[in-house]
Amino acid sequence: MAVAGLTSVTFRELSAAEVLCLAKEAGLAGLEWGGDIHLPPERPELAEELARRTAQAGLRSLSYGSYHRLCQGMDFQPVLKAAARLGAPNIRIWAGDRSPAQADAAYRAQAARELEALCRQAAGEGIRISLEYHRQTLTETLESALELLKQAGAENLRSYWQPNPDLSHEANCRELEGIRPWLSGVHVFQWEPGNIRHPLEEGRPQWSEYVSLAGRDCPYLLEFVKDDSPEQLLRDASVLLELLA
Repeated sequence: MAVAGLTSVTFRELSAAEVLCLAKEAGLAGLEWGGDIHLPPERPELAEELARRTAQAGLRSLSYGSYHRLCQGMDFQPVLKAAARLGAPNIRIWAGDRSPAQADAAYRAQAARELEALCRQAAGEGIRISLEYHRQTLTETLESALELLKQAGAENLRSYWQPNPDLSHEANCRELEGIRPWLSGVHVFQWEPGNIRHPLEEGRPQWSEYVSLAGRDCPYLLEFVKDDSPEQLLRDASVLLELLA
């Protein structure tokens, strides 16, 4: 069965211990620890404690969800050190802060150079780099995401995927099919245009197709549930586990 997990940023208001308890209660296998609240990169001493607590709970650190952005002059070393101490096999980063329509050739070239350099550094720690597949970045569209991935050309470079609420289900399926050879993880949520959240149950038919397209060899990470509700997370986790079974 594929691995089902939780992004800790789904519950920024909860402590790391509370997030762990909730993930365990939901029957999930691990977490993507967020780099804003639960494990800021400037506090790497927290990483080993989080690694210990995660293991004690019988869970895994599936990824380090950093907020490192390409083309922003940010220092990657604190992020890399935190991920290494956490024992995370993967670091999520962001492909800049411009949509493809706003990015000129110079911006794209800079992003590719930086990305290749980050991957080289991460490879030294045996860690993979995964791009967040997100609006208002160079991964807003499949074509732009593939261009960046190919230009950087690193062995340890992959991409996440998540549905874009502004696209049709058919268009999201085409994007997922296209990114599949690079896929390292899926962020799972059920939103409609305007970022209005719904229970995952309401998207069961769509997510059944997404799982079929993505396969069962990458983590599926629940994210941003309706009303930020722990009870909703438990219900959504049950749906996801059924879809992955």
